[in-house]
Amino acid sequence: MKLRRAPLEDWMRDFYFDTSIDLGSSGVQCWSLAELRDLTGITHHDLDTLWLDDSPSYGGPGLRTALARRFGDGDRERAMATHGSTEAIFLVMNALLSPGDEVVVIDPGYHSLWSIAESIGCRLKHWRLRPEDGFVPDLDALRAQITPRTRMVVVNLPNNPTGATLPADRFDAFLSLVADNGAYLVWDGAFSELTHGAPPLPDPSLSYDRCLSLGTMSKCYGLPGTRVGWCLGAPDLLARFLPLRDALTICLSPLTEFLAERAIVHADRLLAVRAPQTARNLRTLTAWAQEHADLVSWTPPGGGCTAFPAFTGVSDTEELCRTLGRDHDVLLVPGTGFGHPDRVRLGFGGAEAELTEGLDRLGRVLRAQASTRIREGAAAR
Repeated sequence: MKLRRAPLEDWMRDFYFDTSIDLGSSGVQCWSLAELRDLTGITHHDLDTLWLDDSPSYGGPGLRTALARRFGDGDRERAMATHGSTEAIFLVMNALLSPGDEVVVIDPGYHSLWSIAESIGCRLKHWRLRPEDGFVPDLDALRAQITPRTRMVVVNLPNNPTGATLPADRFDAFLSLVADNGAYLVWDGAFSELTHGAPPLPDPSLSYDRCLSLGTMSKCYGLPGTRVGWCLGAPDLLARFLPLRDALTICLSPLTEFLAERAIVHADRLLAVRAPQTARNLRTLTAWAQEHADLVSWTPPGGGCTAFPAFTGVSDTEELCRTLGRDHDVLLVPGTGFGHPDRVRLGFGGAEAELTEGLDRLGRVLRAQASTRIREGAAAR
């Protein structure tokens, strides 16, 4: 098994920790431990009475129960806690796929959602979200990719990086497309609780027994440092992940499981702060895009906290993003890692003042580069 390098992770390694203004990340603003304790009622006594022992293979019963109650049908046997959703993706694909299997993957999408299957030797077919459609998922395009040989369909909705999601009135038709062929459905719902203008889509693992539904503390909850994710699905499917888990992480830390459990139990309190903040940020981004309409082309996202704009005259955004990181202390992620070099992933889930300042710096750089292109064009004539 050989994994290719992930351009997104390489870029984040180079710029994430060395810039102070973040316009590239895909989650909401992170919480401090003090803030989390205040919101969820964690006391010093709670922490002092934790035993730093191993945790059960499926995750602690408290966290699994909290996950099952919030996202599932209340049955904790259908929930497994994982080391972020990245481990869940790895476990699902290595347990259920074999070389030569046909796998339909959403495109663009987070690299692990296709690279793991590729490394196993699967045959990938791409369900492309097209810019001309505003990246809204087209079921006819999906129908053209699914065949009786399709072993797995992998989706991430709302989508990272585009923010696009499936209209609610097409959800049942989508699920039928997958179920009629008996394929496994891997449903990455990292942004499922952060939508704009429409309620969240239902979790398909509740109605389709070959669905594995993935989630994470990193995106909507602002707790990436816990490194806690999860997988919801039929108990017999979850059991197939254990040999791999035993070889990889064995279990999670009871400390991070406890923090994640409290966050899930009190998720509405966290979202009551971060969801309105993200909505305000989206309004700020919308106003900025309108102000720079001659330079910016985009489709407002239907969910999550990322957008996927293109910029006038910029066919490859890597140098723009490198200039922002190197000279202007701004993280912005080029679309290269998502198969769209003419676009960027622009995250708007962070602190409001930081977003405003970052957009101001981005706008100045875009204006300066546009002026340079005009001068160079005039000189060439």
